[in-house]
Amino acid sequence: MKTLLFILFSLTQITCNSFQKPNSDTTIEDKQPKIKSAQDESSFIAKVIRIIDGDTLEVLYGKLPVMIRLQHIDCPEKRRNQPYGKQAKQTLSDLCFGKEIKIHFSGNKDRNGRYICEIFNLDGLNLNKEMLIRGMAWHYKKYSSDSTYAYLENQARKNKIGLWNDSNPIPPWNWRKSKRKQ
Repeated sequence: MKTLLFILFSLTQITCNSFQKPNSDTTIEDKQPKIKSAQDESSFIAKVIRIIDGDTLEVLYGKLPVMIRLQHIDCPEKRRNQPYGKQAKQTLSDLCFGKEIKIHFSGNKDRNGRYICEIFNLDGLNLNKEMLIRGMAWHYKKYSSDSTYAYLENQARKNKIGLWNDSNPIPPWNWRKSKRKQ
C-alpha cells in the first residue's frame, strides 16, 4: 500500500512538474524519478527496458523510467570501443533484458544521477556478481570494499574467463583516462 501511494504521489509530482517552465539549472539528477519513499524501502521490482552498457541499464518502475548503475563493478566501455565492451553489454542483456528484476537500492546516486544498485533476477541470482563470474567486469574497489566481489574477480582472472583471457586487460577507469587525453 505504501509503495502504491508513493508511485501515485511520484506520478502526480512528475505530471505537475512537467507543466512548469524549464529551468536552466535543472540537472540530470532532477530528471530521475524518486524511487524511495521511506528509509526502510530499499528494494523494488521493475522491468528492464534498455541496456546501456555492461554496468548500466534502464528499468520501468510503474510507468517511470529509472537509470540504474550496477554497484560494486565496472565494465569495459562500450562507447569508447574498449575490448569486451560490447560483450559486457550483451552479457547483461542476456541476463535481464525485457525481464523483471529485483533492485536493491544502496541509497546513493552517482554523479550522473543514476541509482547505484545491486540487481537480482526473480530466482535470486545476483546479476552484479554474475557479471564478475562471467569475466565481464572488474571489482570497482575505489567504491566497494566487499570482499566477495574481489574473490569473484580473482576466480575469473585465475580461470581466464571473459576479458581475463586477454593478455593485458585495461581497467575501464584507466581506459577512460587514456581516451580523455586523446
